[in-house]
Amino acid sequence: MTHEAPVVLRGPVLHFTADPGEDITPAPGSVEYLDDGVLVIENGRVTRLGAAEALLSELPENITLYHYPDKLIMPGFIDPHLHFSQLDIIASYGRQLLDWLNEYTFPEEMRFSDPAYATHMAEDFMDEMLRYGTTTALVFCTSHPHSADALFEAARRRGCRMLAGKVMMDRNAPAALCDTPARADHESRALIERWHGVDRLEYAITPRFAPTSSPEQLNIAGRLAQDFPDMIVQTHLSENQGEIDWVASLYPLARDYLDVYDQVGLLRDRSVFAHCIHIDDDIRQRLARAGGRIAYCPTSNLFLGSGLFDARRAREQQVMTGIASDIGAGTSLSQLATLAAAYQISQLQGHPMTPWQGFYQLTRGNARMLSLDSRIGSFVPGMEADVVVLDPAGSPALSRKAARSKNLFETLFNLMMLGDDRAIHAVHVQGRPMTTSAVSR
Repeated sequence: MTHEAPVVLRGPVLHFTADPGEDITPAPGSVEYLDDGVLVIENGRVTRLGAAEALLSELPENITLYHYPDKLIMPGFIDPHLHFSQLDIIASYGRQLLDWLNEYTFPEEMRFSDPAYATHMAEDFMDEMLRYGTTTALVFCTSHPHSADALFEAARRRGCRMLAGKVMMDRNAPAALCDTPARADHESRALIERWHGVDRLEYAITPRFAPTSSPEQLNIAGRLAQDFPDMIVQTHLSENQGEIDWVASLYPLARDYLDVYDQVGLLRDRSVFAHCIHIDDDIRQRLARAGGRIAYCPTSNLFLGSGLFDARRAREQQVMTGIASDIGAGTSLSQLATLAAAYQISQLQGHPMTPWQGFYQLTRGNARMLSLDSRIGSFVPGMEADVVVLDPAGSPALSRKAARSKNLFETLFNLMMLGDDRAIHAVHVQGRPMTTSAVSR
């Protein structure tokens, strides 16, 4: 193994060692903050974290030092549900889910039949994602296998940890986007063979959602899940009432929407169901028992008028939950903007989310939701060193608020409510700088 010179990041450092809970005062031992900290990275992994005064004198002379005074060094953000093919249709005029799919999503995804276009969009998507501070994501590609090839290749070149899959879809969509059960099986297996476990890449079994997969194709997806028991499964569940009614008409013998997936073996540990707005405690308990997880998408849910996700009820029923951007129905790749919407929804429901819980969720919480918390999401020694450096005064509004902030809670809340791409000062992937703001000193 080639041993590179240590990379050292100095400045205020924050990460979470456990769930801080929902109170204004975080659970004891859940938050580690160093006002002047040093993060030591060797060969892409964290080796030490401590106070600058204690550690700097112990480091070798050949380090590469990045000094970020007055910034905030955190683990890179993680996004557990989005569609890279929808980057250019963000904020396309409203409608509700099913109309929006037909009017905007499917026409855009048809453009991905061109491999050159898929490659161009994958490159742009990865650049934009990093610009917003997101270093890992669980991503829907299109039904074209070369769309997954393009995304994995773009992620691999940047050294990012990425999970993604080709969409399986054989009905109720334009013919140009439909595969068949046999093709979905063959193409998915070929992509798994080509990409799963290569560098920091994972394949995800990806039936779009029950209405666009025939029973035969869902059975194929279930067989893939059986053959690859540790692999992520990603799909959608109970986002919109019209969608739920449609599923009931397509699968009249199923107990409910979740049962459609359960009957074919797609409800299991590491199954990620996006949205889950219109569900009851019975469904929550079945998700929790099976190890199913929910990707909560606040900006998307508000934009499409789908409803308000009950995060507290999911927590009470012990369902593992992550917060996701869900572009393009989500209105920004920014996970800071996503937190702002999540806070507003929680306010409407009478239990406002604290910034402790918000930033925990974007880092260690979303890593745990994807079963990746032994690799990313915190700065415990041995973890992969993906980093976002936040600027608490990165915009005029943030600058004004920063001048009045009395403590870390207020600084985080300002970032959560007012932050956007201007608050992302620098990004490091496995310690390597990915943005021009990252300047060694």
